[in-house]
Amino acid sequence: MGKFKKVCVFCGSNSGYRKIFSDAALDLGKELVQRKVDLIYGGGSIGLMGLVSQTVYDGGCNVLGVIPKALVSVEISGEAVGEVTIVSDMHERKAEMARRADAFIALPGGYGTMEELLEIISWSQLGIHDKPKWDNESKKSSSGVYRLQTHLET
Repeated sequence: MGKFKKVCVFCGSNSGYRKIFSDAALDLGKELVQRKVDLIYGGGSIGLMGLVSQTVYDGGCNVLGVIPKALVSVEISGEAVGEVTIVSDMHERKAEMARRADAFIALPGGYGTMEELLEIISWSQLGIHDKPKWDNESKKSSSGVYRLQTHLET
């Protein structure tokens, strides 16, 4: 991560039912701060998004949240963390996050997180970008992304 200035993190607006998910978000936030890497993320102040963004912000790094107008009242509770860019829809959100990021990391999340990660992987395969991407779980045979990829391979 040392050569990256801005990393996009995809993750859930829920904290999940396992403490390990929250711990991963906090640890990643601390690692970004230690390496002086700015955060680009989905803009929510709750769940894993809230944990990683608050940790990075409190550590003195820049935080940019990119959130569709329809999700502002759902995913921002209280004050937003750092700078927030409100976009018209999810397509614009993903494009803006991808445009600004040097690399991508996926933490646990739901269908939205999976969709964001898969689109970034697809864009890489299509040559739309050559930015690094990392999913902590994707290489493990127990991960959902690994099982999905294995199922879809022809």
